[in-house]
Amino acid sequence: MTMERTPSPNAARLERTYDAPAKLIWEMWTTAAGLEEWWAPEGFETRVSELELRPGGRLRYTMTAIGPDQVAFVQELGLSLSNEFRKTFIEVAPTARLAYLSLIDFVPDQEPYEHLTVVDIEPAGDRTNLVMTLDPLHEDTWTQEYRAHRGNELDNLEAAIRRRTM
Repeated sequence: MTMERTPSPNAARLERTYDAPAKLIWEMWTTAAGLEEWWAPEGFETRVSELELRPGGRLRYTMTAIGPDQVAFVQELGLSLSNEFRKTFIEVAPTARLAYLSLIDFVPDQEPYEHLTVVDIEPAGDRTNLVMTLDPLHEDTWTQEYRAHRGNELDNLEAAIRRRTM
């Protein structure tokens, strides 16, 4: 089931191929335990407080800066070390696709808005291709930072998969 919304023509694509079946990749994206293993940029940790996997369902989690550089970055922005984030699922196609809107409400001097992310998971034999499509944020600097963080998270996903499959 879906709630219609398509990526912007300026959306970025991050692509990875993982040495794991699509079912495992889906589990890592759709369970609290899976997300907590990898869903944070370097220097942060994540704790999921709500996960309702259906169109219109919500994901709420708290991300806490724990690395020295990340603590300094967050403090420089005048933000708390721990921040709650909210996403609303708009498409859930088991083992194949997730789409969600992230509430961007943490940027100083910026009105809150929703940001679209689409994750496509495609089996490729014993491996799985993942394509993450990211709409741009409100300005280029934030878009570049966001893309870099999401790329780092996808690298963290690869490390989490390796730990599970060794």
